[in-house]
Amino acid sequence: MTATVRLDAKLESTLLRLTDLLHKKKSDVIREAISFYAQNIELNKRSRLLSAVEKTKDIDRKEFKDFDGVISDGI
Repeated sequence: MTATVRLDAKLESTLLRLTDLLHKKKSDVIREAISFYAQNIELNKRSRLLSAVEKTKDIDRKEFKDFDGVISDGI
């Protein structure tokens, strides 16, 4: 697939610096940047999900302890 990308002067300059630094073609740098971005999005998504799960577990543990304490007091 061929894609055309419009870059402002600053991004073009950055891309040219990267191609010189890495000794790669512009298209290779752009492909790697897209892949890197996609991986980071997935890692961030996974991290947020794991954090939400842990938060839910912590809340459930607290609720269980409170409930268990109430049950123990009543018996």
